[in-house]
Amino acid sequence: MKRIFTILCALALVMAGSATALAADDTGQSASYYPIFVEEYTYGDFDELRINKTYQLSLSDDPSLIPTEDFVRNGRRYYLLDMTRKDEVGVDIQTHAEAVTQASDTNNLETILQRLDAEMEVTTEDGYVGILRLDHTSVQVTTDGYATKTSTLSASRSYPNLSEADVSLIPKSIEDKGKTLPLGDVKWSESMDVDGEGSPVTRYTATASYTGTASSRYATGYTVSASYTGEVSKPNCAVVTYTAIFGSEKAPEESKAPGGDENHDPNTTEDPDAVKEPVELSGLKRPVMIGVVVLALGVGGVFAFKKFKERR
Repeated sequence: MKRIFTILCALALVMAGSATALAADDTGQSASYYPIFVEEYTYGDFDELRINKTYQLSLSDDPSLIPTEDFVRNGRRYYLLDMTRKDEVGVDIQTHAEAVTQASDTNNLETILQRLDAEMEVTTEDGYVGILRLDHTSVQVTTDGYATKTSTLSASRSYPNLSEADVSLIPKSIEDKGKTLPLGDVKWSESMDVDGEGSPVTRYTATASYTGTASSRYATGYTVSASYTGEVSKPNCAVVTYTAIFGSEKAPEESKAPGGDENHDPNTTEDPDAVKEPVELSGLKRPVMIGVVVLALGVGGVFAFKKFKERR
């Protein structure tokens, strides 16, 4: 009994594998393209009905897969007249910003804006070309560095009508333009005068020189940075448009006979782009396959039962 069960299982596996292979073979289809636009129109003095089918392919696609077979639509047979090709040149546009820097001897923003160009033409590394405009809000000025400058200050004062040529009578420092300058040198001059009693007296005039130094910090230079923004573009041929032009003629009338269609043209097919209800064959094949498996199992069971009965 155990051997009979093994034989039945083997038969089931063989039949199932055959059914799977048949189903896989029937589902194979050849690759093809679908039109993005279909146009029906009349052409010429005789109002010939024509159909144009437009396909868009990439440069790597194979145009030989475009359907060009004859087909029948609304009682007319359509056949290929011509196939045209057109390289669609598109333009790729991107937003681009370009930063520029330049040296300046001033940090006055008004002067800097007058020196900067209002527009600039650019070509990017990947081939985009365009004209950019200055973004005034992006202009910045930075100081390159600082240095210290020392200058000498000097001033002179005159002190007349002194009784003696004594330096102690001269101020030791003075304030000049906000700076304190110490006494540096004194030059004397004298003159004769009379006092209130008419006696002669000598008077002195001191001319004092005051000197000093002042240090100031200044910028050694400035760097101006600005940004130019705008759109850049580049031609891009990435799409090829094919147009299949089909002419037409009245299809031959079909007469159906019990033996089949006598006037059927084997080279004429239905329009592959027409909308039709798909015929599902898998639903028909599946019951047939199941029936074959069941029949095989039944035959095997009868054979096994007879063998088992003979042994007993």
